[in-house]
Amino acid sequence: MNKLLVRRKKNTTTYRNLNKAKLVRGGTAYFDLLINLINQATESIHLQTYIFNDDLTGTMVAEALKNAAKRNVSVFLMADGYASQGMSKKFITDLVHTGVQFRFFEPFFKSKQFYFGRRMHHKVFVADARFALTGGINIADRYNDLPQYPAWTDFALYTEGEIAKDLCILCWKAWNGFPLKMGPTPCDDMKPAFDFKDAELSKLVMRRNDWIKRKNEISATYIDMFRHAKSHITIMCSYFLPGKAIRRALKNAAMRGVKIQVITAGTSDVMLSKYAERWMYDWLLRNKIELFEYQPTILHAKVSVCDSEWMTIGSYNINNLSAHASVELNIDVYNPGLAKQMEQIMKTIIDTDSIAITEKQHKQSTNIFKQFIRWSAYEIIRFMLFIVTFNLKERR
Repeated sequence: MNKLLVRRKKNTTTYRNLNKAKLVRGGTAYFDLLINLINQATESIHLQTYIFNDDLTGTMVAEALKNAAKRNVSVFLMADGYASQGMSKKFITDLVHTGVQFRFFEPFFKSKQFYFGRRMHHKVFVADARFALTGGINIADRYNDLPQYPAWTDFALYTEGEIAKDLCILCWKAWNGFPLKMGPTPCDDMKPAFDFKDAELSKLVMRRNDWIKRKNEISATYIDMFRHAKSHITIMCSYFLPGKAIRRALKNAAMRGVKIQVITAGTSDVMLSKYAERWMYDWLLRNKIELFEYQPTILHAKVSVCDSEWMTIGSYNINNLSAHASVELNIDVYNPGLAKQMEQIMKTIIDTDSIAITEKQHKQSTNIFKQFIRWSAYEIIRFMLFIVTFNLKERR
């Protein structure tokens, strides 16, 4: 048995064995599948997301949810109270009047310009405790393929099987504010039957980060990956600013001879983060970590593959904001076939859609002024994170 699975069992992390899983690229493929799953639902739907906009894509998803509610499907929609505050009152009222149960997840302190504290950054859809979608894709036009505007590059995992029940229970807990104690949920009583062929099966486990609830599982997954990788790791991350613990594990893995490739965004929607990332390039290159910047559009994916055997995919960015301030959700997947498929996708992205950042190229593109801007961005983000996590720790 794989050493990772043995170690996880000893740590009481239980992989679910009875599952099918499929990679889904963002854009049309993702939203077509999401709408199809909403239309197929017969009992319940949970959709929880960081961003839900009332644009063309949001309206399309909302119409499908309203139609499901009209079929007497129990529909629960929750969006982050900061990132989704642009939803109009009329849009929300129409949802509620049609039978969709709606709720905002509220950060501790917020205004229209900023917020401090915990946010709900996970993106999860569950239907009938049977089908699920998890990943980094929000409900908004920029994550969809529209005429002349290709979607931001992102990925999700479609799952069918036992893991969907775990995700359904998680959605109920989030809906009720993550209570310390909670009795059986409606998902606990749902017992869908599955009949999968052995060749279709994937071992899956839900992993969470939520500093307030002392959940640090996704961060632990990455530490596991770096500590125990045998040959190679490929990481695709939109806001790559690893903290001290992950930097130490990265460095140690590279010193052991593990080949580490990191695909970051070439153009970012958060330029402060991009400047801070580029401040870290010296450290990464010095430690023999291969760097690539993705070019065609904005990269929003959060996925890593290890040794062509297992992978983690979800909402978690490798930075301290995801580690210490956000509610995050990943799925760890043990399925060599799926891991190799994701590796091949990443290889194609590296070969055809990315620019390699070498030490020589990085030095030639750097000057004192640029380095000062990058250092300043890095220090600003560190200070902002200190304020955020200080407020969170005070509330624990």
